[in-house]
Amino acid sequence: MQITQTDIEKALTIWGNGKVTISKAFEEGGIEAARKIASANIDNYYGYNLGPVLFKPTMASGAQTFRPTKEGALAYFCGHSEEYPLDNGFAIMGWRSMESITSASFIQGDVAMWMGWVKLTDKNGAVTTVDKSFGYKKDADGNLRIVLHHSSLPYQP
Repeated sequence: MQITQTDIEKALTIWGNGKVTISKAFEEGGIEAARKIASANIDNYYGYNLGPVLFKPTMASGAQTFRPTKEGALAYFCGHSEEYPLDNGFAIMGWRSMESITSASFIQGDVAMWMGWVKLTDKNGAVTTVDKSFGYKKDADGNLRIVLHHSSLPYQP
């Protein structure tokens, strides 16, 4: 059940491809199509089945800054939620590609952490760079699950 650097790189790619798939689903089928894809993505690679996920989205604030439940993550990724009225839908912003740039990784057995930049490119070619930290744990079936996801915009002095 040892996590490898290759496992982390694969997980980052899967996460990025998920955001692209959600964006395209929204454009082609509207919010319900996006929610369906986003819900499946969350089930496939987040660890909400293991317990609360320590998720701090980039553009969340106040009492809704942290998203330890699947419902909170889904609202953040897709917006259009009465319970989370400030969410605009991070994953429905027209993403077309993702690049991850590793600063460092920490791996110990079935737990790993990654920190670096994620660069998301939208359908107009605009690039958004986000500071990211992910914590991973392998579940009982050997699947890598995100159990910590911290995201922020780079500091602008």
